[in-house]
Amino acid sequence: MKQTFEEFISFELQEIKKGITLIYFTLKRDIEPKDLKDINPPDPVKNRFSQNLVILSGRGPIWLYGFLIHFYHPVRAIAVFDPRLDSAVIIESHTIEFRVGDITKVEDKR
Repeated sequence: MKQTFEEFISFELQEIKKGITLIYFTLKRDIEPKDLKDINPPDPVKNRFSQNLVILSGRGPIWLYGFLIHFYHPVRAIAVFDPRLDSAVIIESHTIEFRVGDITKVEDKR
């Protein structure tokens, strides 16, 4: 029986401030590379955050992060949360407002 992605990963969207969307994912079990075929992250156009900085956060393998970074490529900019910095690091940008290597403080309201 085929599992749906909701059975092994969940996504939580949070607008932490105007123009910044935090996407927090939780793995419900260990995942395998073949699971990428079944993952359907929140769509930035349908959910109206394509013009935002998207911050990815959650505990998962590096190849899952690669998948999510590629998926969210069309958004204004992408950052990855680093708990050691208590901030997000900009890793991709389509605007001068956010530069690769910039750090933005994240106040998670969950």
